[in-house]
Amino acid sequence: MLNIEHIHHIAIICSDYERSKKFYTELLGLKIIREVYRKERNSYKLDLSLNGDYVIELFSFPAPPPRISRPEATGLRHLAFAVSDMEECIKSLEEKGLNAEPIRIDEFTGKRFTFIADPDDLPIEFYEF
Repeated sequence: MLNIEHIHHIAIICSDYERSKKFYTELLGLKIIREVYRKERNSYKLDLSLNGDYVIELFSFPAPPPRISRPEATGLRHLAFAVSDMEECIKSLEEKGLNAEPIRIDEFTGKRFTFIADPDDLPIEFYEF
């Protein structure tokens, strides 16, 4: 048995570090734990937390290939955040200039969810619990 307890973090490689840093910190509200410039890799690494829990490593690398989001490709599909109030979430996204897709209903749980995209077209889901 592996005894896996929870997801430790998610790593995201971005094409424009400053734009993605602003998106995840100023628009989504994640908090910076640490930011490191790795000269030997010409790369930034930004560790981000949500409610005090370490959740995302944001990396920059010179000229990363673009992500294929549509049509959906093999591999990690999206990042999902739990929200308690879908209307409040969408209102807050709109106030920040982010347009959410129309609300959908999970056919298995009956819960509502929506998506936006990060600056590199990574799908970001908001799922009402």
